[in-house]
Amino acid sequence: MIFGFLKSPVLSPRLLRLKESALFATLTPLELNIVDGLMHERRYLADEIIFDEGEEGQALYLVMSGRVIISRQLGATREVVAELSAGSFFGDLALLDNTPRNAQTRALDNCELAVFFRADFMGLMETDAVIGYKISLALARHIGSRLRDWMTGKPQVEAL
Repeated sequence: MIFGFLKSPVLSPRLLRLKESALFATLTPLELNIVDGLMHERRYLADEIIFDEGEEGQALYLVMSGRVIISRQLGATREVVAELSAGSFFGDLALLDNTPRNAQTRALDNCELAVFFRADFMGLMETDAVIGYKISLALARHIGSRLRDWMTGKPQVEAL
């Protein structure tokens, strides 16, 4: 085919999962490949703690497979805040600062996560401002939506 180079590239299952995430939905296939190259794959066994409440936040996590549960300590009990499955992300505020985590995240099933470290995100912002802008805008919209929901009494905690 003469114009085969104009055809959109076929995305791998991993890139499709990234593209389905609200955080990366506006990225082109080439931009997705760049971001994917910065992601670190982590696997967790069922009931394994991914991070604890109070730990320094260093990365955002995207659930590639399995489920995770987010909970907070309230007095003597632990309150479940959210249960997330493939396609969801959490820990997004860690891309912006290194404040302590405000919840614990634990693998509910065996799961695979793609991890995007703050240092890699900051480096991306310096080397490819367009990709950094797109991700930052999506992140701001996501955080704004959570804040509006919280202000109206409809808490929707998808990411911590």
